[in-house]
Amino acid sequence: RLKTINRLQVILQHLKMSNQTDSTAEVLLEKRGGAGIITLNRPKALNALNLSMIKQIYPQLKMWEQDPETFLIIIKGTGGKAFCAGGDIRAIREAGKVGDKLAQEFFQGEYRLNNAIGTCKKPYVALIDGITMGGGVGLSVHGHFRVATEKTLFAMPETAIGLFPDVGGGYFLPRLSGKVGYYLALTGCRLKGRDVLKSGIATHFVESEKLPALEKDLIALKSPSKENIADLLNSYHKKCTIDQEKKFVLDEHMEKINSLFSANSMEEIVKNLKQDGSPFAIKQLETINKMSPTSLKLTLRQLREGASMSLQEVLRMEYRLSQACMKGQDFYEGVRAVLIDKDQSPKWKPPALEEVSDEYVDNCFKPLGNNDLKL
Repeated sequence: RLKTINRLQVILQHLKMSNQTDSTAEVLLEKRGGAGIITLNRPKALNALNLSMIKQIYPQLKMWEQDPETFLIIIKGTGGKAFCAGGDIRAIREAGKVGDKLAQEFFQGEYRLNNAIGTCKKPYVALIDGITMGGGVGLSVHGHFRVATEKTLFAMPETAIGLFPDVGGGYFLPRLSGKVGYYLALTGCRLKGRDVLKSGIATHFVESEKLPALEKDLIALKSPSKENIADLLNSYHKKCTIDQEKKFVLDEHMEKINSLFSANSMEEIVKNLKQDGSPFAIKQLETINKMSPTSLKLTLRQLREGASMSLQEVLRMEYRLSQACMKGQDFYEGVRAVLIDKDQSPKWKPPALEEVSDEYVDNCFKPLGNNDLKL
C-alpha cells in the first residue's frame, strides 16, 4: 500500500509540475474550438525564436494541418511588447564560433517551418502585435492572414549584423510593390502600425486591444472556410479607424525608391544615391554605409534571384547563404557590435563594397550537394 501511495504522490507531483511548466514553456500549443493556437511565450526575450521552439511548433503545425477537426491556426506572442523580435542570434553566434551543429540545425529547422507555414493547407492567422522582425516575419508573412495593429513594428535589419533578410525574405520582399522590398532589405528601414499594412506585409489592421475579441470570434467559428475567416477579419479591419487618414510613410519617396534601388549592383545603387543628393538619398547613403558590404551584395543578389523563384527554391538558396555567413567574419562581428558589446561600430571585412569580389559572392550561392536544405 505504501508503494501505491508513493506512486500516487509521484504522479500528483508530476501533474503539478506539468501545470507549472505549461505556463513557463517557451511556446504554448493548444486546441480551442476548431482552432490550433500557437503562443510564443518568451516575453523577456521578446519572444525570440530558438531551436527548441521550432522543434515543437513544426510537428504540431503538421498534425493540425492533417486533422479534420482543426479549421484554422492562430499564432501570437505574449507580453504585449513583441510578436517575435527575431531568431535567437546570440546562440547561433556562439555555436558558429565553435563549429557546433546548431548553426546548421537552427537554419534548417527555421526554414522548414517557414515552408510549412507557406504551404499550410489550413488558414493561418498571425496576430503580429508589437515587434515583428527577422524570424518573427518568417513566422507570419508566408501565412494567409497577417493582422497588424498600431503597436506593430516591422523590420528586416539583418544587413546591420552581417547577415541577410532570410526566412524567405528573398521571396516576399521582391514581390512588394515597386522596389520597396529592396529598400527595406538593404536599409533595414522600420515600418510602424498601419504602414505595415500599406506596404503589403500585413493583410489586415485591427486595434491592439480588440485582438482578444477577434481571437474569441475566430475560435467560435463553426467549421469555417478561408472565406468565412476573411469575412470576420475584414469586419474587424473595417471598424478600425486608427491612423486611417494617414498617408503611407514612404509615399512621398516612392518615385526615388523605385528609381534609385532598381540598379543591378550595390555600387550602382550607391552611385545613384550620391548623384541624387536629396536629403532622402543622403540619409539612405548614411545608413547603407554602416551595413556589412558583404551582406549588402548578398542581399541584393538574393532578392534579384528570388523574384522569379518559388518559396522552396528561395529557402534552399537562403540556407546556402546562411552557411556561407557562418563561415565568414561579418556575422560574428555584427552580432558583437549590435547585441553583445553594443558599441554599434562593427569592423567589417572587407570594409568596402569594391573589395567584395563577385567570385566570393558567386561561391556563397553554390549548391552544398548532400548538405543542401531538404524540404
